[in-house]
Amino acid sequence: MYYSSGNYEAFARPRKPEGVDGKTAWFVGSGLASLSGAAFLIRDGHMDGANITILERLKLPGGALDGIKAPKKGFVIRGGREMEDHMECLWDLFRSVPSIEVDGASVLDEFYWLDKDDPNYSLQRVTEKQGQDARTDGLFTLSEKAQKEVTKVFLAPREEMEGKRINEVFSADFLASNFWLYWRTMFAFEEWHSALEMKLYLHRFVHHIGGLPDFTALKFTKFNQYESLVLPLYRWLLEKGVTFRFSTEVTDIDFDINISAGRKQATRIHWLTDGEQGSVELSETDLVFTTIGSLTENSTDGDQHTPAGLDEGPAPAWDLWKNIARSDPSFGRPEVFCGNIAESKWESATVTTLDARIPAYIEKIAKRDPFSGKVVTGGIVTARDSSWLLSWTVNRQPHFKQQSPDQIVVWVYSLLVDTPGDYVTKSMQDCTGEEITQEWLFHLGVPVADIPDLAANAARTVPVMMPYVTSFFLPRKAGDRPEVVPAGAVNFAFIGQFAETTRDTIFTTEYSVRTGMEAAYQLLGIERGVPEVFNSTYDVRKLLAAMSRLRDGEELNLPVPGFVQKRIIKKLETTEIGELLKEFGLIA
Repeated sequence: MYYSSGNYEAFARPRKPEGVDGKTAWFVGSGLASLSGAAFLIRDGHMDGANITILERLKLPGGALDGIKAPKKGFVIRGGREMEDHMECLWDLFRSVPSIEVDGASVLDEFYWLDKDDPNYSLQRVTEKQGQDARTDGLFTLSEKAQKEVTKVFLAPREEMEGKRINEVFSADFLASNFWLYWRTMFAFEEWHSALEMKLYLHRFVHHIGGLPDFTALKFTKFNQYESLVLPLYRWLLEKGVTFRFSTEVTDIDFDINISAGRKQATRIHWLTDGEQGSVELSETDLVFTTIGSLTENSTDGDQHTPAGLDEGPAPAWDLWKNIARSDPSFGRPEVFCGNIAESKWESATVTTLDARIPAYIEKIAKRDPFSGKVVTGGIVTARDSSWLLSWTVNRQPHFKQQSPDQIVVWVYSLLVDTPGDYVTKSMQDCTGEEITQEWLFHLGVPVADIPDLAANAARTVPVMMPYVTSFFLPRKAGDRPEVVPAGAVNFAFIGQFAETTRDTIFTTEYSVRTGMEAAYQLLGIERGVPEVFNSTYDVRKLLAAMSRLRDGEELNLPVPGFVQKRIIKKLETTEIGELLKEFGLIA
């Protein structure tokens, strides 16, 4: 397997790999990594879909990309995934998946046209004092000290950031900035999360620094991501003959490890289907793609009158990885990620409005009609002075095809779920759906006297607690995550958010698809390059643009006497460097 960029590789059609007709593929889990891996085996590896089986503990596919109408509760979305232009593997996949909304179009076509007609941007990113404009003016407010810290982290080698927390490499100056407020609420970073992941995100999304305050960097699907992404891909795989076995929990995988020969082979998959044990023996030609870990494992739903609760009990996805990891040190260290629920949990809630009263307050902040069918908030709105650090978003409506035209579905989440609220003097973790709605309405600017009635009668809310949702952000070191295809592996790969590909950053749809693609290409020997990550971190134009934005447009002030600075700038003005510095506002 190799990486590539450019049209020469992007539009090439690989030939059929030798021996593919004699191979089968087994996928553990039916999240996006598995669905995409199966699609690449079929499209690029020429594997017959009938030779592919996907094993899933739940009763439907999609993993974290969910969106359902729960009986007696209402609509539920555990989270949403922000997307951008340069998710190269994701768009490589969905250019080949037929849309179920637009005849004759792919999912990529549908998504592209939607964004052309209705581009995403936010008109109100931050509020305070019960829905009032926080007047951030799009500024990052990074002090000189904080700017130097960002530069230091950006330039530091990966090894220097391993095992460190964000608050160990950034000072109070940085943590008090608007930049950190935008960053942490958009990506769900906490101060105690991994400095390494923070560094990797800075590199990966440096071309979008300027779009942080108004979300011009982002793109969203028409409906929830189950209906817009998972469902068309699932249907396409079914049409290709792929077998899905739901209600099947994989409990362990056996391996034959020959250290002297440097050879590792998966030999048997063990599972439970409706409590009945089963297994399949594997030969060298039976390929196994295992999703390890899970950010939504042990998620618990509450309802309008019941808190979600926190499930710290047995976690099947994590237990499977623990069992696998005992076979070989190269299979990773799952305890690094699943052993600290206090620092990996947060809670979200799905609010469905029942009449026009709450949408009127949404429109006041979003500055758009939420019933228009177009972009509403354009991303999350963060209540800066919320004790929970509460954020909320309204995507294009309807967000669900089953949704009534007079309803609005809102997604709310908080990073600080153990802190008492500002209206409801309880932590979000202890709140019912109705109480979470009360706290949100308070920060939405609803008059205090009207909050109880609106929360009780104008909305239905389903809270969801996720113990492991940011577990991949916990401080880590090399070797904590296994490589997609470990050294010596002949018939197996690890995929998903906890498999290691140094080419990208986790907590994105792109990462899941990339691991599925890398695994399929390596195990089948597909003769086409995996798309390289967009090279913005090596593009001097993107770096200068980011530098200018991080400085809030302030020109460079060299640490030399004024007359010396003038002479240096005069010299630069006659060069390409000077022209670039002028173009991006770093010199006059």
